[in-house]
Amino acid sequence: MTQQAQEKMERSEKRLNERLRVCVATCNRADYSKLAPIMFGIKSHAEIFDLEVVVLGSHLIDDYGNTFRMIKQDEFDIHAKLHTIVRGEDEAAMVESVGLALVKLPDVLQRLAPDILLVHGDRFDALALATAAALMNIRILHLEGGEVSGTIDDSIRHAISKLAHYHAVCTRSAERHLISMCEDHSHIILAGCPSYDKLLSAHQRDDYTDIINSWLGDDVKEQSYIVALQHPVTTDIQNSIKIYELMLDALISFNKRTLILFPNIDAGSKEMVRVMRRKGIEQHPNFRAVKHVPFDQFIQLVSHAGCMIGNSSCGVREAGAFGTPVINLGTRQTGRETGENVLHVRDADTHNKIYHALELQFGKRYPCSKIYGDGNAVQRILKFMQSIDLSEPLQKKFCFPPVKECISQDIDHILETQSALAVDLGGTNLRVAIVCMKGKVVKKYMQLNPKTFEERIELMLTMCKQAMADAVHLNCRILGVGVSTGGRVNPQDGIVLHSTKLINEWSSVDIRTPISSALHLPVWVDNDGNCATLAERKFGHGKGVENFVTIITGTGIGGGIIQHNELIHGSTFCAAELGHIVVSLEGPECMCGSHGCIEAYSSGLALQREAKRLHDEDLLLVEGMSVNNKEQVNATHLLNAARLGNSKAESILHTAGTALGLGIVNILHMINPSLVILSGVLAEHYENPVRQVISQRALLSAQGTKVMVSELEDPALLGAASMVLDYTTRRTY
Repeated sequence: MTQQAQEKMERSEKRLNERLRVCVATCNRADYSKLAPIMFGIKSHAEIFDLEVVVLGSHLIDDYGNTFRMIKQDEFDIHAKLHTIVRGEDEAAMVESVGLALVKLPDVLQRLAPDILLVHGDRFDALALATAAALMNIRILHLEGGEVSGTIDDSIRHAISKLAHYHAVCTRSAERHLISMCEDHSHIILAGCPSYDKLLSAHQRDDYTDIINSWLGDDVKEQSYIVALQHPVTTDIQNSIKIYELMLDALISFNKRTLILFPNIDAGSKEMVRVMRRKGIEQHPNFRAVKHVPFDQFIQLVSHAGCMIGNSSCGVREAGAFGTPVINLGTRQTGRETGENVLHVRDADTHNKIYHALELQFGKRYPCSKIYGDGNAVQRILKFMQSIDLSEPLQKKFCFPPVKECISQDIDHILETQSALAVDLGGTNLRVAIVCMKGKVVKKYMQLNPKTFEERIELMLTMCKQAMADAVHLNCRILGVGVSTGGRVNPQDGIVLHSTKLINEWSSVDIRTPISSALHLPVWVDNDGNCATLAERKFGHGKGVENFVTIITGTGIGGGIIQHNELIHGSTFCAAELGHIVVSLEGPECMCGSHGCIEAYSSGLALQREAKRLHDEDLLLVEGMSVNNKEQVNATHLLNAARLGNSKAESILHTAGTALGLGIVNILHMINPSLVILSGVLAEHYENPVRQVISQRALLSAQGTKVMVSELEDPALLGAASMVLDYTTRRTY
């Protein structure tokens, strides 16, 4: 056993002998309903945890029910009570309250010295708690982060998440949001909402009718009353007050018994209370206005209500567990995941829209929803806390996604267009091009390819030097040279191992060294099929596709394979020699020496061979066709003959398309790409035959593979350029 492993085991044994000090800070009646189940769980495991309770915020204000008393009724010891609310119920008062909390919290946290601080939700009090704990190097477990609700609460919630070290979330979407916010996935537990642990097991109490009668009157029956709870929206106070007033008007007109709770302490609550009193709600016979209802009784009232109305999170979260119909007013819960029991009224100019919503929802019953929990959240959270290694470094780590680095680092980068020199070494022509970052060919040069190695290198260097001189006047900054060539290439060393028969004398030839030495630029070399595939990945149909194959249909048949976003070269650099997949044991001879290869059926040379054979047998020409005596018969004549109805030519093309299709079916069954791109001069002629063969011969799971024809005009040049542009701009090639 290593020393590090031994030390880790000793720390674990020490942890078993020490209780984990967990401080739970609660700010108001709403967060206590979520924290209380966890507090009971911690208390029931006194051999593992040491519970410390801090009470602050509106818990200690008489106007909001002095709700700290329910914490005492639950028989929890309160280790600190902090009066942190600055009265005023406006934006400035909220800011001053945060400041006051930050002044008072350090002494308490220093005295209690918790191992972990539990913070819930998105209240401004919770932001003060998280800020103080983070600055005092106390680990923070944030409950219900990652959710979206559409108000300033979002900003506060996400700010707390960034300060927190660990996260217990309610839904899969919230988990994904935190991961996208660069939080460490291993520090996130998908637990569910702790309040669901209590409400799912307790909402069917036998005495629920007594609870309803005690709050609403002896004559009130199940599903014959409404629960109303509306809070101010701090980012749009005036509109939220307007919606609140319209809600009260609609409830008065609807004429049903209503339990209405006072709003929370956010900015705007004072004005909402004034509206309520101006309309005489507290004296109205249909209304019972209260500052607080104990959570276990509130569960009964919501679960048996005819409807719940307002903008409380309870409406879009807890009420769904009972199937209680809900009318959500305004924007405070915009973005929350909801069940089908929620009807949204985003805005209203009169109370008629809200009244109509009451008519639609009141008395309905919906299927119970468990979006926010399954009743096992506390068990998961306690187990998660036990797994926290206090010996780990306290500094939290963010998991940033890969980001393209800035390439404009100096004035040259700003003033010039970053470009590459692309070289396509074909069997007939030698082509050089200046290609910019966006894939545009700025200027192209072409010469007949000389026969000897020395002449080819000399011409290539001459053309590249000319292009570099022109690049200065074209305001292009040349970053390097990419070379596309036929045959088998070792791209790591820039060596052509074996060329095709179309290019003689290219065997174990170092291309990179002479070009790099003469031009003083980095040089990349690869097979033309691979280059065409790289071009598709950067500029064509393959952009953003993780797994695809490119088939080059030209003089020969080639291609390339992208698997998991990487180009496959193979152990001896002969991967993706797709033209030499054998589709017939006794087919025509291929240029590789074998028989029955795709290339022997479907390449331009194969079609030229068959065209000559038909011409020699006087079976090629049909009405409307002619061949000059000096003109060499080629694949184009065969295509024209088939287009004009020559049955022999049609049969040859059908065989060629079938052979290519069979080869592609083999590819689909081997590497299972999501896309096949046909490139080259014959691509459009083979598109339909290939699709037909796939539909007839491929396994069912592979028949849906997309087949597309490339739209790139110069794939070899663009691919050669992409090797340069991807590497020199910090991307992996």
